[in-house]
Amino acid sequence: MLLQREALLQRTRLLGPAFVAAVAYVDPGNVATNTQAGAAFGYLLLWVLVGATLMAGLVQYLSAKVGWLTGETLPALVARRNSRLPRICYWIQAELVAMATDLAEIVGGAVALNLLFGVPLVTGALITTAVSTGLLFLQNSRSQRTFERVITGMLAIVTIGFLAGLVASPPDPRQAVAGLVPRLDGAESAVLAVGMLGATVMPHAIYLHSALIRDRHGRADPDCAAPMLRTIRLDVGLAMLVAGTVNVGMLLLAASTLSGLNVDGLQAAHSAIGAELGPMIALLFALALLASGLASTSVGGYAGSVIMDGLLRRRIPIIWRRVLTAVPALILLGLGLEPTRLLILSQVILSFGIPFALVPLVRIASDPKLMHLVPTKRGTIGVAWLVIGVVSLLNVILIVLTVAGT
Repeated sequence: MLLQREALLQRTRLLGPAFVAAVAYVDPGNVATNTQAGAAFGYLLLWVLVGATLMAGLVQYLSAKVGWLTGETLPALVARRNSRLPRICYWIQAELVAMATDLAEIVGGAVALNLLFGVPLVTGALITTAVSTGLLFLQNSRSQRTFERVITGMLAIVTIGFLAGLVASPPDPRQAVAGLVPRLDGAESAVLAVGMLGATVMPHAIYLHSALIRDRHGRADPDCAAPMLRTIRLDVGLAMLVAGTVNVGMLLLAASTLSGLNVDGLQAAHSAIGAELGPMIALLFALALLASGLASTSVGGYAGSVIMDGLLRRRIPIIWRRVLTAVPALILLGLGLEPTRLLILSQVILSFGIPFALVPLVRIASDPKLMHLVPTKRGTIGVAWLVIGVVSLLNVILIVLTVAGT
C-alpha cells in the first residue's frame, strides 16, 4: 500500500505541462464563441464542443509524445524536414496564427479590465500585454514548475468563475442531450461552429505541448519511455477534462440564461448574466475572463517563441517577441472595432491554421524511426487523419455558406 501511494505521488509530481497547454482551450476566444453560440442557438452547437475536445485530447497527446520521444519541439522537427524557403513560408503562416491568438487573448483581457475597473480598452490591452510578458520572464528566470503552478492556479480561477453560474441556473438536461446530435442552422451557425473549433483545437497549443514536455522532462530514456507515456496520457486526459468541462459549461450557461436575450458582445453578456443571476456571478465571470486573458496570453507568448526558435533557429528577446504579435491587437482596438466580433473572427482565422499544425504532427507521430521506442498505433494515426479531414471539411462548408450568403 505504501509503495502504491508513493508511485501515485510520483506520477502526480509529473503532471503539469498539459494543464499549461489547456489554458489555450479556455481563452477569451472560447468565451466569445461559446457565449455567442449559446445565446444565438441555445444547445444546438454543444456537439461541436464535445467533438472538438476529444479531437484536442488526441492531438495534444501526440504532440506531447513527439516531444518526449524525440527531445525536440514540433516546429524544430518541421524545420528539419524542409528546406529554407518552405520553412520560412511555414513560419509566416504560424506567425499569423500567433497574431490571431494574441488578438483574442489581449482583447479578452482588455474587456475584463473594462468590466471590472472601467479601464479603457486600449489601456487594458497594454496592461494585459505587460502582465503576460512579466509571467514569461517568470518562466525564464525560475523553474518551469513555478510557471506551471501559476498558470494552473489561473486555470482554477477560470474554472470556478465560468462554472459558478450553472449552480444558479442549471441547464435543461433534455435539450442538452439533443445538442449532442450534429447539425447546423444556416451560415451563421456554421461560422460559429468553425470558430468554436478554432477556439478549442488551437494550433499554437499543438506546437507548444512538445516544448513543454521537452523543457520539463527532456528526452525519453528507453527504460522509462512507455511508463512515462502513461503519465503523459493521464496529464492530457485530466487537463482536457477540465478544459472541456469549462467550455461546455459556458455554452450551457449561455443557452439556459442568455437564450432569447439581445446579447451582442462580452460586455452585454456580462450585463445580462448580472441581471439574470446577480452581481456576484457577474463578478466571477469577469474575474474568470481576466484570468483567462492573462494566462492564455502568457502561454501564447511562450508558444510564439517556440515557433520562432524551431522554424527560424533564432531567439529574440521576450519584449520584442511580444511586440511582434501584440501590435495588431492594439491597432485594431485603437481603431474602435467591436471586441467580441474581433474575438470570433480571430477564432475562424485560427481554424484555418489547424491543418498546418496537424498534418506534420501526424506524419512525424507515424514515423517509425522517430517513434521507435513506442511506435504509434495504426488506429491512432487513422483517427488523427480523420480529425484532419473533419476540420478541413468544416472549413470548406464555412467558405461555401459564407459565399452563398453574400
